[in-house]
Amino acid sequence: MGKDKKFGIVGGGSWATALAKILMETQNSINWFMRKPECIELFKAEGHNPRYLMDADFDVDKISFYSDLDELVNNSDIIVLVIPSAYVKDVLASLTVSLKDKVVLSAIKGLIPEENTIVGEFLHEKYSIPIENIAVVSGPCHAEEIALERLSYLTFACCDLKLAEYLADGFTCSYVKTTISEDIYGTEYGAVLKNVFAIASGICHGLRYGDNFQAVLISNAIQEMERFVDAVHPISRDIKSSAYLGDLLVTGYSQFSRNRTFGTMIGKGYSVRSVQLEMHMVAEGYFGVKGIKAINEKYNVDLPIVDAVYNILYEGIAPAIEVRLLTDKLR
Repeated sequence: MGKDKKFGIVGGGSWATALAKILMETQNSINWFMRKPECIELFKAEGHNPRYLMDADFDVDKISFYSDLDELVNNSDIIVLVIPSAYVKDVLASLTVSLKDKVVLSAIKGLIPEENTIVGEFLHEKYSIPIENIAVVSGPCHAEEIALERLSYLTFACCDLKLAEYLADGFTCSYVKTTISEDIYGTEYGAVLKNVFAIASGICHGLRYGDNFQAVLISNAIQEMERFVDAVHPISRDIKSSAYLGDLLVTGYSQFSRNRTFGTMIGKGYSVRSVQLEMHMVAEGYFGVKGIKAINEKYNVDLPIVDAVYNILYEGIAPAIEVRLLTDKLR
């Protein structure tokens, strides 16, 4: 891939803002799509995202903002999708230009609802983007810590390792280290599952289970992740690497984890609806667990933690009862 390719970010949330901040360290300029023109105007006036990571300042003279997705795509070479999986269809529905000749980097850690597919598969099937032009970014990396410039690690997965390396170079700066991988399927499914497991961790925290049990839960979760990704995409991989285990640990334990926060509130007795109204951010694991449950009907992998979270969120089983049953299945 040639030099000086233009990155275009799609999304205005905290993770999109964090990735934009990184790119501003390595690129002369970037393109950025936000759906609401009023958010763009506020951003330009204030020099930061008016809703997320407000402590992260930007040189807005180096950003070309767009509220028209077609314009952003036409003026960008690499499209970085950073929107909740539940909104992917709605956001891309306005697109009338082709994505076939673009590189698309998915920073979405969720499944496409109703389709029950990872983002890469959806983009390939729906928009005819060649698989080798689709990449995924994952790893233990909270947006809030990027805003604070705390050292973080990202993994870029793509079938084309040269493209993965190019993308990784674009996001490597003083506080971000990067690595590459060919395991686009495993990293995507792993990213979905770690959010489900983080909800489980939060539910147990809300029920006042302690650190001893949390350690057992997470150690069982990584085994559950390995069983599933090996069944869906059986290749050689090291499940202990940061793209899998590292991302699971930070999402399961961190104060910044929205999925853990979501689970904690469920464990404390809040309804799903009340948590969604109060959080103001999407917990991907809520949608992810439903999709994983449906996909697993084909593979029939033993997923006791996934099953427990699904039963609590979608079957209305009391968290205390479901987790008590789960405790007998963990080792």
